[in-house]
Amino acid sequence: MRLRAVLFFILTVMGLLSATTANAWEESPATDNWFVQSEQPAEEQADFVSPVNPDAQVSLRPAEQIGSSPTLLGLPGFGGDDPDLWERIRAGFVLSDLNSPLIKEHEAWYAARPEYVGRMMERSQRYLFHIVEEVEKRGMPTEIALLPMIESAFNPKAYSTSRASGIWQFMPATGKHFGLDQNLLYDGRRDVLAATDAALDYLQKLYNMFGSWELALAAYNWGEGSVGRAIAKNQANGEPTDYLSLRMPPETRNYVPKLMAVKNIVMNPAAYGLALNTIPNSPYFGTVKLKQRMDVALAARLAEVPLDEFVALNPAYNKPLVAGIGKPTLLLPVDKVNNFSLNLENYERPLSSWQTYTPRRGEKLLAIAKQFGISLARLKELNAISGRKNLASDQTLLVPITKSGNAPSLAAHIPEAEPAFELAAPNHKTTHTVAKGDTALNIAKRYGVSVAQLKAQNHLKSNNLARGQKLTVLAAAKPEKTLLSQAKQAPEKPLKAKQEVLAQASSSTNHSHYVVKRGDTVFSIARRFNVAVNDLQRWNKLSAHYDLQPGNKLMITRKS
Repeated sequence: MRLRAVLFFILTVMGLLSATTANAWEESPATDNWFVQSEQPAEEQADFVSPVNPDAQVSLRPAEQIGSSPTLLGLPGFGGDDPDLWERIRAGFVLSDLNSPLIKEHEAWYAARPEYVGRMMERSQRYLFHIVEEVEKRGMPTEIALLPMIESAFNPKAYSTSRASGIWQFMPATGKHFGLDQNLLYDGRRDVLAATDAALDYLQKLYNMFGSWELALAAYNWGEGSVGRAIAKNQANGEPTDYLSLRMPPETRNYVPKLMAVKNIVMNPAAYGLALNTIPNSPYFGTVKLKQRMDVALAARLAEVPLDEFVALNPAYNKPLVAGIGKPTLLLPVDKVNNFSLNLENYERPLSSWQTYTPRRGEKLLAIAKQFGISLARLKELNAISGRKNLASDQTLLVPITKSGNAPSLAAHIPEAEPAFELAAPNHKTTHTVAKGDTALNIAKRYGVSVAQLKAQNHLKSNNLARGQKLTVLAAAKPEKTLLSQAKQAPEKPLKAKQEVLAQASSSTNHSHYVVKRGDTVFSIARRFNVAVNDLQRWNKLSAHYDLQPGNKLMITRKS
């Protein structure tokens, strides 16, 4: 009898606490002055916002005039006792199952593309621990940590046709509203730390507005104004106002089912013929606060990491210079933070070979290029200047300090953006309208063709392009099927079966060879074969700037 009384008392207290918490959510007022993400369609928004403001005045002094000792910030705390981050994520799943046939369709799509899933999961290893930490601090369901898989496939270079950027796919205006600076040198929408904070702030605000994570997610994709109007319309018609009952555009209708499909795959990958590699439940990166600007290539060298790995952790620096508003922060693999600090302390040469330059009125770009010893094409590429423009505007330009401005473009060291759902059909002709910042190189890479092929298809005599120019692109590579119904075919063999070494290892030296596939990097191949990046580069005589191409054959040496 006494035991029953105690149990009844405990349950009563728990019920009161739950009710108090629920009331706290309900009574939390929605802020009146927040930016409405999608009051206009994405196409209309693109007409009055831009991803980078080249006119923002950024003035930099020569590097040797600025201090050069870094400040090390504390690493994130360890969360949970499970050594595998996937188990920690699974334990935090909260969202209820959604009664939608779209979930099965998306599950089939992913199951039929194990290589795509493998690349996405591999990229996520850099960022997931930090995101899970931040999600749990806010008491959010861990499904939210998987959202970048839907938004960008965890590709730091992901850039949508509506100009959304970064792993969280912020529109320019929304990013600015949430404090993500965007200028010539730095795009906060690609900053892993800042953009994660902004995205979670926004999602929490949307949840407080709508009281449902499904509706909050819909608003993140479609805009809070659009979801609010859809709810009001249903209310006026006496219809339910839950996620499945609202009238939405196809992308938003598929948005939450796609997230639920990924959740189900993470929960039980074997059921879909997939395998998830273990991700350590510990920090992947540490942070270093700089007191000066420096070249991206030099920062990577001082940290002793490949350039593509450095850029993947620091994609916000969209020029070959680590600089921004205030003191820049670097993310480095945890085991490289001390290396960077010691190497920087002992480095006695100038830290940067780049500076900003404000052109005089009417000054010609060719004259500026000659003044700083850089080609005109490179000057335009660095500063996102359209091909036919010959006179400098009022924008600040990035130019070399010395006449050696032919450093490799960073774009080649960030994984190419991958479409998260539909891909062009084989030999499908696509019309591309040249936008601000487009170059022949980045357009060719986007469609998987060479610059020479792009020029031949459009009878171009040079690489110069004009904004608004229409280009016909005939995809060279055979992509995957496009229709969801075709995605329901039997899943392909698991990823590991497709990554077999193509030559038998020699019994004396234990050498093997690997043929590079689309999306591979030196870092990802090294991790796959459990070898050091520096060893892989040494065996194959690869420089830190070498850009792997599909079809390259690499030698792998393993200990017997």
